[in-house]
Amino acid sequence: MLRLRDVDTHYGRIPVLKGVNLAVDAGEIVCLLGGNASGKSTTMKTILGAVRPTRGTVEFEGRVINDVRTAGRIEMGIAVVPENRRVFPRMTVHENLEMGAFLRRDPIRGDLERVLGLFPRLRERLRQSAGTLSGGEQQMLAMARALMSRPRLLLMDEPSMGLSPRLVQHNFELIQEINRTGVTIFVVEQNAAMSLSIAHRGYVLRTGEIVMSGTAPDLLRSEGIRRAYLGEM
Repeated sequence: MLRLRDVDTHYGRIPVLKGVNLAVDAGEIVCLLGGNASGKSTTMKTILGAVRPTRGTVEFEGRVINDVRTAGRIEMGIAVVPENRRVFPRMTVHENLEMGAFLRRDPIRGDLERVLGLFPRLRERLRQSAGTLSGGEQQMLAMARALMSRPRLLLMDEPSMGLSPRLVQHNFELIQEINRTGVTIFVVEQNAAMSLSIAHRGYVLRTGEIVMSGTAPDLLRSEGIRRAYLGEM
């Protein structure tokens, strides 16, 4: 469904991504792991079209989309849950959900009921301003808003950031539930243990290069992952 082939991305003359190759197949949950300044956010921006690769290709469902604008990629079936949630704080929960379907031209009532079924807490807060929600509720809203575009591929940028361990566990269970509905998911995360516990496969990014990849169980067993991310010696 998604493929990056030999992707280099620069900010000015500064190289950030260097020959990145990764793939996400339909129906999978794939995670991209890496520390700060590893290039994870730039990878996400490159997939979304916020920055363009200086070399290589970004492909969605077999089509090269390097020259497709971000709005066009969303219309094609890509949605994102951004880092730090970024809900519209002065708008109600219901209005935020409507914004998720902004580019659609068909009725959204059925999808609204579907996402409220996944996130029943949001149904109780439909008329509440999004900025007054807790961090966990805002994360739910960001996920629900992305699903309102009826995506085939959902990109998630640091979904555990700023949340308590209990809420992290709950949200990753929701990610699995969303995946079971048929949505392919690409998760960018620092929380390796949690990401790999739900993913099918994963990649490890370090200073802009993929240094490790494999099935989630294999990565969890690897010495490099255990030392770098799980605090084991």
